[in-house]
Amino acid sequence: MDKTALVVGARGVIGGNLVAHLEREGDWSIVGLSRRGGVDTAAVRNIAVDLLDREDTVAQLAGLTDVTHLFYAAYQDRPTWAELVPPNLAMLVNVVDAVEPIAPRLEHISLMQGYKVYGAHLGPFSTPAKESDPPHMPPEFNVDQQQFLEQRQQHASWSWSALRPSVVAGVGLGSPMNLAMVIAVYASISKELGIPLRFPGKPGAYSSLIEMTDADLLAKATTWAATNPDSRNQAYNITNGDLFRWSSMWPAIAAFFNLDVAPPLQMSLSEAMSDKAELWNAMIERHGLCHTPYEAVSSWQFGDFVFAWDYDVIADTSKSRRAGFHEYVDTEAMFLRIFHDLRDQRLIP
Repeated sequence: MDKTALVVGARGVIGGNLVAHLEREGDWSIVGLSRRGGVDTAAVRNIAVDLLDREDTVAQLAGLTDVTHLFYAAYQDRPTWAELVPPNLAMLVNVVDAVEPIAPRLEHISLMQGYKVYGAHLGPFSTPAKESDPPHMPPEFNVDQQQFLEQRQQHASWSWSALRPSVVAGVGLGSPMNLAMVIAVYASISKELGIPLRFPGKPGAYSSLIEMTDADLLAKATTWAATNPDSRNQAYNITNGDLFRWSSMWPAIAAFFNLDVAPPLQMSLSEAMSDKAELWNAMIERHGLCHTPYEAVSSWQFGDFVFAWDYDVIADTSKSRRAGFHEYVDTEAMFLRIFHDLRDQRLIP
């Protein structure tokens, strides 16, 4: 095969769905990097590596001389915005430093970003956000990562692209940022306790405009940007293409789980769900679910983060459409599809 993809962060919801998409395309050799590694298949080779260990990264990646496309979707969480910068920048630098000198056919480096570039995590920001919007006060590791690629590319033959999705939803365990899993487990536990489904976020978040990005759609956009000559050295907002309010989406979610909807009640999911491990383990036995540790099944902290957005969180995606990417996903249908997949895989009752 002429194309070899190196997917960094291959076990996350974004990287995992990207690997699956590349497999479906059928004309890629695929190498997945993650801290945990994985089971190899006919098309995918997995490597376990600590990307913060520069020497280990160089050693583990030493044989990847055929890489043509580097897809970077790795992330390490830290308590504060400033603390996020050093590890997340270092991991990208270590990967590029390890691959670039040994991969003469390297064509493209794809960087996964998000709306933090626009300051969405800090409070109300200019919406719909555009790729040309002015920067905000640092620290912000997404910006530092892009600046590193921009500077490095000036003396290289490869190009880069940056994808900026909204909240990404897909099937994937162990990811710190998977809102679909948060909602599915929260709803499943609500049903187990015989209580209605209440929106747990800030009152203003229930009525603000928001959008999502389906992990499969994001994978298509990522490979499109990486292989489209006109997308060289560009950043793109990538979303499903529709907007919604939780006030209208919540009843549809509740209906899937056969739950009543009660008025919103602001609460910290991190606190309210902290004592539910024993209940979850009982649900696994009762419903014949996969034995997934409670701490790996959902990130309540991320749910609290998203449900606290009592302001519009939307971006302009016209740049990607003008460039030729026209995929669209109905967000309500996306949620229901993901919930069906989770149920079929016996991850939720």
